[in-house]
Amino acid sequence: MTHLTQIDAATMARLLGPAAAIDVLADVLRAGLDPEEGPARTSVRVPAGELLLMPAAFGPYAGVKIAGVAPANPAAGLPRITGSYLLLDGANLRPLALLDGAALTELRTPAVSALAVRHLTPTGKPLRLVLFGTGPQAYGHLEAVLAVRQVAEAIVVGRNQIGARALAGYARTLGVLARTGTPDDVAKADLVVCCTTAREPLFDGALVAPGATVVAVGSHEPDAREVDSTLVARSEVYVEARGAALREAGDLLVPTAEGTIEEDHIVAGIADLVTGRRTPTTERPRFFKSVGMAWEDLAVAGALYEAALAAP
Repeated sequence: MTHLTQIDAATMARLLGPAAAIDVLADVLRAGLDPEEGPARTSVRVPAGELLLMPAAFGPYAGVKIAGVAPANPAAGLPRITGSYLLLDGANLRPLALLDGAALTELRTPAVSALAVRHLTPTGKPLRLVLFGTGPQAYGHLEAVLAVRQVAEAIVVGRNQIGARALAGYARTLGVLARTGTPDDVAKADLVVCCTTAREPLFDGALVAPGATVVAVGSHEPDAREVDSTLVARSEVYVEARGAALREAGDLLVPTAEGTIEEDHIVAGIADLVTGRRTPTTERPRFFKSVGMAWEDLAVAGALYEAALAAP
């Protein structure tokens, strides 16, 4: 059997930080990867929750992530997201590496968000950040945002106050003024990041200031959403890929079903932002909705594999 390079979560953290992961994603988009061409995610309901199959191929690599979403796990002290990533040689599909799939997701999802933040927020001033969520994705998003922007203040909003205080405390160890807050804090935010398991809107979208940016990553289900129809209707909407968003993004599909917006309300994809084909043009709120796509896992997994080979 071919020897597989094993890359666990601790190794991953050592090999590739948030800033490098963001650049990896930007590089593959500039190299011509088209997110619209990515295959649809396969989702299978199982007794413990959901199994996801996410294949992709580009450049020198192919690969597939098998991820599990087990809603009951946190109550048992286990991670909600599980899984593995198998990286293959793109030319012959020979297995090259096996990576911790949950850790890969925790690295690539914030990197995608931060790449959007880099293009949707102003560069001239430190941002006031409101962060919804207290789990691994919330920590990852804090670190990724700090890789692309200065943060004047981070306000953590969570159902679990102990968790919210812990994340605010962690932000302070990174040199950020931080506290816990409430959903109404979005009114004074420059950037709102939602990474929760919520199925209903987290805040009143009318409160978000013109020119502010909102990022939502918590759901890839058509009937679940973190933001309301009011915000979506007010906003310039950006996505990873139109096809994926119109299949899976409840934040957009629910207001479309209500008749609040049309499908053409989506302004552009992230590739348009990265390549300069599109720039934000108004003082309306900017809303970036991410559902997570296989090309993102592939790009970051390939970079991790190359870093592992180069490591002493």
